[in-house]
Amino acid sequence: MDMTALARDLLEPVPAHRTAGVTVLRAADGAAEVALETPGALTNVIGSLHSGGLITLLDAVGLGAIIAASAASADFEGVVPLGRAASLEFLAPARGRLVARCRLSDEAQHALRPLLSGETDRARLSTHGEITDASGTLVCRGGFDWSVRRMPSSG
Repeated sequence: MDMTALARDLLEPVPAHRTAGVTVLRAADGAAEVALETPGALTNVIGSLHSGGLITLLDAVGLGAIIAASAASADFEGVVPLGRAASLEFLAPARGRLVARCRLSDEAQHALRPLLSGETDRARLSTHGEITDASGTLVCRGGFDWSVRRMPSSG
C-alpha cells in the first residue's frame, strides 16, 4: 500500500528532518526513499554532509519504511517508533543531492505486523539503509534498532 502521503505528513515536519531539508520521495510496501540537498550549514570541514545529517537521513528513511509497512493510515495511529541504537559506515564524501533507501527485511515486517494490526502494542526491529549521491555512488550505509509501540487511545 502506498503510504507516501502519510510518511510526508509525519516525517517532514520533524525538526531535525526539516532542518536538514529531508523530503519523502516514496513510502510503500515496506520500503522508503527520502532525499535532501546537502545544506551548507550542515557540512563538515571537507564540504561533505556532516555525520549528524547522515544519521538524520537514515533515521528518516528507516521511519519511512516502518510507516510504509502499514496497510492503511489508520494502522499507524498512535504508533511511536523510538531509536534504540544506530550505526553508520562512511564510504565516500556525501555532497549534493543525496537519496536514502530502505526496505524492511522479512524479519522486520514479521515483527511489525502484529503491532500494526492491533494484536500487540510493542515491537522491536531493525532497519538498514543506504545513501547514494547524484552520480549513484554509495556514500554511507547504516542501520537503526527500533523500539516501536502503540500508545493507548485517549478516547
